[in-house]
This record gives sequence, structure tokens and C-alpha cells, in this order.
Amino acid sequence: MKTCKDLANLIFPNVDKTIEDLEKMYPPRNLPEGAKVTRFAPSPTGFLHTGSLFTAFIGYKLALDSNGVFYFRLEDTDTKREIKGSDRELLEQLSLFGINPHEGLTLNGDKGSYGPYRQSDRAFIYQIVVKEMIEKDLAYPDFTTKEELEEIRKKQELNKEIPGYYGKYAIYRDLDVDEAYEKIVSGVPYIIRFKSRGDHNKFITIHDEIRGDLSLPENDQDIVIIKDDGLPTYHFAHACDDHFMRTTLVTRGEEWISSTPIHIDLFKSLGFKTVKYAHLPVIMKLDENGNKRKLSKRKDNEAAVSYFLSDGYPTEAILTYLMSIANSNFEEYLIANKDKTYHDFTFSLKKMSLDGALFDIEKLRYFSREYLAKLNKDEITSLCTEYGKKYDEKLLNLINRDVNYFKNIINIEREKSNPRKDYSCLKEIYDGITYFYSDLFDEIELEFNEKVCRSQLKLILEDFKHLVYNEDEQAWFNSLKEVGTKYNYATDNKLFKADPTKFNGNMADFSEILRVALTGRKQTPNLFAIINVLGIDEVIRRLDLAIKKY
Repeated sequence: MKTCKDLANLIFPNVDKTIEDLEKMYPPRNLPEGAKVTRFAPSPTGFLHTGSLFTAFIGYKLALDSNGVFYFRLEDTDTKREIKGSDRELLEQLSLFGINPHEGLTLNGDKGSYGPYRQSDRAFIYQIVVKEMIEKDLAYPDFTTKEELEEIRKKQELNKEIPGYYGKYAIYRDLDVDEAYEKIVSGVPYIIRFKSRGDHNKFITIHDEIRGDLSLPENDQDIVIIKDDGLPTYHFAHACDDHFMRTTLVTRGEEWISSTPIHIDLFKSLGFKTVKYAHLPVIMKLDENGNKRKLSKRKDNEAAVSYFLSDGYPTEAILTYLMSIANSNFEEYLIANKDKTYHDFTFSLKKMSLDGALFDIEKLRYFSREYLAKLNKDEITSLCTEYGKKYDEKLLNLINRDVNYFKNIINIEREKSNPRKDYSCLKEIYDGITYFYSDLFDEIELEFNEKVCRSQLKLILEDFKHLVYNEDEQAWFNSLKEVGTKYNYATDNKLFKADPTKFNGNMADFSEILRVALTGRKQTPNLFAIINVLGIDEVIRRLDLAIKKY
């Protein structure tokens, strides 16, 4: 008569270690009290999702703030969905955001003592655990065919019962060990299932670090733990990995709440200390009907972090925005501490909203403008250069024409107490500065205000050539006012407002004529600063060009 131990030895004849051996191989971490061990554990199935970045960022911040450990684990056991090279892309994009795990899978291989950090390399661990589970009657080989599973599904639908493999529907759960042994010896295909002792009619209380105590039905599903390809399922691998990597807190999306009883069941059955869970609210979007829905990889550009990177949103601005979603008091903190950033802010799970946050592109643009405006000319030039190399060849070409000239352009109204905030992302810069370059400016059609008397326009443009350009801004503006008075433009705005009909316009209207002639635009940064960057010779050339056209 065969025993469960015989069955385990048949399935895993070469496994000679035990869970106790694994406990010694991966001992508890020596960390300060209160230190959190968190992880980012994506699947290599594509790009870095905005929600995944959010999850990784929160885990990283919690570990940093508590002097703990944040590690990267790749959950690559679903080979059918794996996209080659996406693991590397995930690591590279995390690095761009300054999220550099303390240990785990890196671009140069594993770093740390709790690896391997790629699940496909951890088969020996899963086999040790499963072998012992079979020996202890916590798991069993299941020979159910696709046809039998389909029949079970139909019966459950007909009876309006909970779907799955459990109780009376777990048809191979209590198969005689001798019979199971013979089936394996004779080559009958099988998988391995967890033997749950739960009852879905009973409830357990699970504490969530964000939501508090949750009452959920016990797990009674005999879930698959080893698939027919020999690889573990997510649920099982997660329990093994989080235990032996000594994770203390799992941050993940709220869609995993319903799976938590399965994970608790596995931890308790194995005698492992249960990790803490924090189920983060998902990032939402309003659809065309005004209804909230989760950001979709298939439908929404904003779902991919690469979308923001290709538009040139600074990673610091993106993380600042995500922190504003994460903690309701973060924006108040920034207002009270203008010289601080999210790096200085102490994040709290207790301050997280329970509802999914709506993605707000305008708020991201606000944080991005604020960040870009604070950079000095060298910092933003460096940022633009790197962005140009990867995403914007036209911008890079402008910078490479004359980097100091570019710095002078980008520095207009920048390095002062209240800098201009023209750009929400680096993608906007090229179109914002083309008029500074003679060849690009010459392609622009000048469109002066229709109210400007065309018979006077050439005369005004001619007089502009003789303004005071070599002195300070006030002297220049005084000379501009003199010319404006000559053509009946009000230099006193109060007089203009009192009776606009007496004048051809005010000084803003008159300045616009010069602005259009020199830039082709009606709105620009400080005009005198633009003139200084262009230089007198180019100013005169552009005025002559405008005179010829009109």
C-alpha cells in the first residue's frame, strides 16, 4: 500500500531538500524594527503600465521611508503571455524614474541573497515545497480532463453554484494513493492542486493596511499550484516567493482583494507567517459617457508610461503627480513647504483614498510646468538634449546648431523668483522657439492685427529700426512709447480706457506690431529679452523683411 510520501517521491524523485532547508537558505532579514520589505513583481507581458508604476512607486517609497528593502521580482511563469525583452524594458523605465531596487533582478543579473529573482529560475524552491505538501496531504495530483472540467462547469451553471474545483466537484481530491500512483506510472497527464480545507460559507477577517478589516468568504478552491508544463501558478509562486524573500508588505491593485483568501489559505496551510497586504485604489478614467473605468492598456494612451516619456513629461513631475493621487495631504504639504518635493514627504497608507483616482492630465501638466520652470538653463538644456536624442530629432538639431544660443533662448524669464511657465512638456519646446532661428522664421507668414492702419504699417516698421536697442529695457520702452505717441497709440492706459475711440490702440497693441514683425506671434515671452537674444543685426533684418512684404 502506497503512502503520500511514496507519491511525492514518484513525482519528485530528485528533490532531497525540505522546507526547513529553505528556511535556513533564506533566513529572516536583519533589519531595524518597523522596516518594510516591499517588492515590485511584474510579468514580462509588455510595457510599464501607469498603474504598475504607481504600485512600484508606493512600494519603493514605503521601503525608503522605513529604512527597509525594495526588491524587483519577475513573475515569468506564464510563458504564453511573455513578450521577449519586456523584462529589460521594465527595468530601464523604472530606472528612468529613479526607482532603483535595493536588490532583485537587475539589468546586470541578480543582486541580493534571496534570489533567484526570476520565477522561472526558482523551480527547485517550488518543487521542494510541493513535494512536502504532497507528503503532508496538502496537495495532490489531479487527472481531470478538459471534458470533465467542462462537465463540471455546466453542472455548476445549471445549479447556479460557485464555479471552480472544490468540494464534491474536486473529483480527484480523494483518489486512493495507490490509484494515483498507478496513473502516474502509466503516463496519465496530471497537474498538482492545493487541497484546501476551507468552506466558502464561512467568513474570515483580513486586515488591509489601507481599507482596514475586510470580511471575505474562506477559500475552498483546490487551485492549481503546478501546471502541466511543470511551472507554478501565480497564486502558489507568490506565496513561496513572498515567504522566502521575507516580504513584509505586499502593495498591489484592489482587483486582487478577492484572491486574498486563497493566499491566506496557502500561507496558513504551509505554516508561513502571513504577509501584510495593502490593496491600492486603481487609476480611473472617464469614458465617453462620463462613467468611471479603469485605465485600459488597449484603449488609453495614458495607460503606458512610454506615452508620457515620448511627450517629454519629466519623470519627477510624473511621480509628483502620482504622489498627489496617493496621499490626500501631499498638495497641502507642497504649499506649506515650497522648497520640498515628494522625496521629503512621508507617505502614509492611511491617507490613501479608497476610491479609484481619476487620471487628470491637466494636473500632470501643472506639476510638469512647475518642475520645468524651476530648472536653470543648463539643467533644462541637458534634459532637452537627452529627450531630443531619443524622441525629437528636430529639437536636438536646433540645440546642436549652437548650444549657447539655445541656452539663451530657454533662459528668457527663467532664472528669477517667479519664472515663466510656458512648457508643460518637452515636446512643446520646438514649436515654442522656432522663431528664434532665421531660416525657420523666414517661413512664417506675418499676420498683423487688422485694426492696424495699413497705410501706417510700413512707416511704423521703419521707425522701429531706430528704437534705442543698446541700453536698458526701460530706455528701450521709453523710445517705443515715443514712436507709439507719434502714431496715436495711448501711453497712459487710464486715458485709453476712459475713451478708446481717441486712439488707434494702447501700448500693448503697439508692442504687438513689433512682436509680430520679429517673431511672427502675438504672444511671446518678454519682447526686450527676445531682442537681446536675436541681436540688433537680426532685428533690423527682420524689420526690413516685414517692410518688403507689406
